[in-house]
Amino acid sequence: MILVLSACSNQNSSSNNDNYSSRSTSTTRTKKDGASLIVYFSMSGTTEEAAKQIQKDTGAKIFRITAKRAYSNDYDGYAKRGDYERRHNVHPAIKNRIPDWEKYKTVYVGFPTWWQHPPMIIHTLFDDYSFKGKTIVPFTTSMSTPMSSSMPYIRRMASKDRARVLNGFRYTGNKTALANWIKGLKLTDNK
Repeated sequence: MILVLSACSNQNSSSNNDNYSSRSTSTTRTKKDGASLIVYFSMSGTTEEAAKQIQKDTGAKIFRITAKRAYSNDYDGYAKRGDYERRHNVHPAIKNRIPDWEKYKTVYVGFPTWWQHPPMIIHTLFDDYSFKGKTIVPFTTSMSTPMSSSMPYIRRMASKDRARVLNGFRYTGNKTALANWIKGLKLTDNK
């Protein structure tokens, strides 16, 4: 199972060792039919919070993607760059590589919604990695934009590899709603 998450956070505060973690404290675990991964992009920290909660609820490994050329730490700076990338279809390079990508069957993909779209670095993720044979479980963070706005982009990006895409979730800080969504996916075994 692979989960990709994206969120806002300060990219300069992480070393490469901070990008990947297998720590989990949950009693809910992924089914034995394949490994799961949470991949996320975060600028403000909200998507990171969602990704870590999904990790806690699923036991999946977690990996934070960052841009090769770091985004500005201030909202106006990264918003300006994100808008430029969107308007000019720029797919920014990803700094770090996801180890053992091939072994994951389910990928949770997390990101903040920018201008009713996933950030362009999520497009790069789909450019750089094959999702063939994988199940994609998208999640997003946004003050007001529903997940349904990003789903056509996720489905289009996944179509080149004929990946299975499940309905996504917009995280608003409600951990109970997030846990219920995860249970409803039926991708985990509750113990």
